[in-house]
Amino acid sequence: MSRVFLLGDAAEIASRRRQVAAGQILEAWPDLRTPGECWVGETAKALLDAAGGPLPARLIADGTRVPIYYGPRLRDIESLPTEESLRARVLSAHGIGAAWITLDAAGERTTYQPAAPEDPVFFLRRPGGSSAHVWRLFHRRAEAETYMREYYGRDEEAVAWARGLPAASWDEFIERHTTPGQG
Repeated sequence: MSRVFLLGDAAEIASRRRQVAAGQILEAWPDLRTPGECWVGETAKALLDAAGGPLPARLIADGTRVPIYYGPRLRDIESLPTEESLRARVLSAHGIGAAWITLDAAGERTTYQPAAPEDPVFFLRRPGGSSAHVWRLFHRRAEAETYMREYYGRDEEAVAWARGLPAASWDEFIERHTTPGQG
């Protein structure tokens, strides 16, 4: 199981981040609804713990329950963010899944510009990657089904992916796919 952690002490995270060795990447995504909380994957959590002992998690999410849809037109895979980072980013916005939408149905690069961190469309790439990828996160299964039907058109795999999201909403995701942490 891939885990994603909700940590509650942004100041401690910032302090420990400065202690991480040069060249190591620590991705922590601020919760967009609760100031001071951050979502991190297992790699980031291990780096934080190594810099000062175990950092208590408020919630531990089953990262495999945050599906990612890449679709048939995927390219520039060397620049894709890690799934751990992408899942933490999705959870930070209280999303339940995300789809790669860098190219539109005609194969042209998506030109959408996110307006704010809360925007469901966002850019994310692997640190040092040459291509930015555009992602669409979903807060509800019904929203994902509608979007995938409209965006991916005749791609039945995309619609099936949306129907198969393991939670219908954020609240259901939290109830079914997280466990309380310590602290």
